[in-house]
Amino acid sequence: MQNSILFKNTKISFSDVGKGTAVVLLHGFLENTTMWKDIIPELSKRNRIIAIDLLGHGKTACLGYIHSMETMAEAVEAVLNHLRLRRFIVIGHSMGGYVALAFAEKNPQKIKGLCLMNSTSNDDDEERKKLRSRANKMIQTNFESMVKISVSNLFGQSNLERFKSEISFVKKEALKTPLQGYIAANEGMRIRKNRNRVLQNNDFKKLLIIGEKDPVLDYKTSLKEAKETNTEFVVFPDGHMSHVENKEKLNATLVDFVKGC
Repeated sequence: MQNSILFKNTKISFSDVGKGTAVVLLHGFLENTTMWKDIIPELSKRNRIIAIDLLGHGKTACLGYIHSMETMAEAVEAVLNHLRLRRFIVIGHSMGGYVALAFAEKNPQKIKGLCLMNSTSNDDDEERKKLRSRANKMIQTNFESMVKISVSNLFGQSNLERFKSEISFVKKEALKTPLQGYIAANEGMRIRKNRNRVLQNNDFKKLLIIGEKDPVLDYKTSLKEAKETNTEFVVFPDGHMSHVENKEKLNATLVDFVKGC
C-alpha cells in the first residue's frame, strides 16, 4: 500500500512493508517503486522495507525545475523522520545511488549499510554533462520516443530481445514520469558533485554492484572506484538494469548484504 507525506507542500509517496531492520530502496531515473517489485517480497521476509518515489517520479510530485540530489535526499529524510527511523540500510539504483550518497554525506550516523546498484560516487564527466543538456532540450519535442530510446539504452545489447516483455513494462512506467520530472532530475544529476569521500571516510558496510556490459557506467572505471574507495563489489555479466537482467543473482546478493549489515 502506498502512503504519502508532505515535504515543502509537495506529496512524497512511499510504501512500507515487513518488520525488522529497515531497508530503504531508492529507484533510478525514469523509474519508480515498481522497479523493486521482485525484490521487496524477498527482502521483506526478514526486514522492514521502505520504497520511496523520488521527486517527479512515480506518485511523487515535482518540487521545482531542478531536483538536486541534495533536495531529493531531503525528501527521503522527511519520509524517514516521519517513520521515526534512526538507523537503516540504503540501497540505491543508479540515480537512487546518487541520492543515497547525498543522504549519507549529511547523515552518516544513520547508515548501517549502503549499496550502490549500477551507480557511482563519481560526478559526471564533461561529455556526460553535455549529453544531459542536449537531452533536456530534445525531450521537450520528442518525449515519448526519447524516453523509450533512453530505456532501451540501459540494457545490454544482447538482452533487448531476451527481456522484451520486461523492457516493455519498464518503458510503460518510464512514460508515467512527467516532462518536468525528467528535466529536473536530469539537471540535478548533471550538476551533482563527486562523493568518493562518502565511501572513503565512513566505516558502514558498503557494496558496489557493477554490470560488466553496463552502457551507462564504464566497467573499468567502476572497478577502479571500488578499489580506491575501499568498497566491496560484485560484478554481474550484463547491463545497467541488474534487477531485470540478473534478477536471481541480484536478489541473493542483496539478501546477503542486508544480513551482513
